[in-house]
Amino acid sequence: MPNPAIALVTGANKGIGLEVVRQLGRAGLCVWLGARDAGRGEAAAAGLREEGLDVRFVALDLGRPETLPLAAERIQEECRRLDVLVNNAGIADPADGSPGEASLDAVRRVLETNFLGTLAVTQAMLPLLRRSGAGRIVNVSSGLGSLTQNADPAWEFAKVKLLGYNAAKAALNMLTILLAA
Repeated sequence: MPNPAIALVTGANKGIGLEVVRQLGRAGLCVWLGARDAGRGEAAAAGLREEGLDVRFVALDLGRPETLPLAAERIQEECRRLDVLVNNAGIADPADGSPGEASLDAVRRVLETNFLGTLAVTQAMLPLLRRSGAGRIVNVSSGLGSLTQNADPAWEFAKVKLLGYNAAKAALNMLTILLAA
């Protein structure tokens, strides 16, 4: 039997990330569940293992860059490669808002986590992805990152003007295009 594909999902102890881990596990992949909170991450991974899935927890916090090479080292030691990276982790900040009202600290925090953190985890995992026969990166973005949609006053989310969040998702979209190239 061939070795299963290896995936890492960031921000995976709840919500979309947890469901992505579940679905990848059901598809037969060995999945690393990345989360910043070890207790919640371990609990989520244990719950998925109870469902019969091959899920392992790895501590990974986009706001703490020192955790990223440690996560890559752990995956390297146990699996030698990475076939799929799902960049799901991200934050929102209640002090984010329109350009005239957003807290500069909030905008900085959201950009550092949602864009620079995603770039950093991607860079940390690239050597492992290059060892795969067909490495893939999936970046979880949002329509809020679309310049076209944000410029359309008729768009259903046109009133959502979060400078940090929307800018981070727009930058993530650019990262996706450049990685694909």
